[in-house]
Amino acid sequence: MTTQVIVLNGGSSSGKTSLARSLQAVLPEPWLAFSVDDFVDALPASLKDSDAGIAFGSDGGVSVGPAFRTLDAAWTAGVAAMARAGAHVIVDDVFLGGPDSQARWRQALGDLPVLWVGVRCDPDVAEAREAARGDRTAGMAALQADLVHRGVSYDLEVDTTSADPAECAGVIAVRV
Repeated sequence: MTTQVIVLNGGSSSGKTSLARSLQAVLPEPWLAFSVDDFVDALPASLKDSDAGIAFGSDGGVSVGPAFRTLDAAWTAGVAAMARAGAHVIVDDVFLGGPDSQARWRQALGDLPVLWVGVRCDPDVAEAREAARGDRTAGMAALQADLVHRGVSYDLEVDTTSADPAECAGVIAVRV
């Protein structure tokens, strides 16, 4: 069975987006890449820094409310529908809910062939990347580095601490 969806799960600044772009460059067929950042960017301003939507704490914590969850379910179903329609899809997500987040994707993706990939990065390295980016709440990367992997099962894990995205993409491409 050919992989239809690759789900990359890792904390903020772990290198998921760079890895997704590298996968698009090395995989033989065209793959669409969608990140949780794309979804958050698509939210209306009224749901950003909102109890109903998504809020970022000064410690790097993230909380989501009921409107966010409703729209996230629609987004997840939409991404799954594209895969069912024949698109190869790379999902770049942050499983803040651990196994519950993975279960949400498992339900949406159903019987599609999925490769589950854990994207790990040393918390200090992720924190340095976060600081260099300048577009994240300080502390988010360190807080999420291990949290997002607790209770989540993978087909494959890569560590971007010292490996570059192309190297990690090569490892994943072999499994696809």
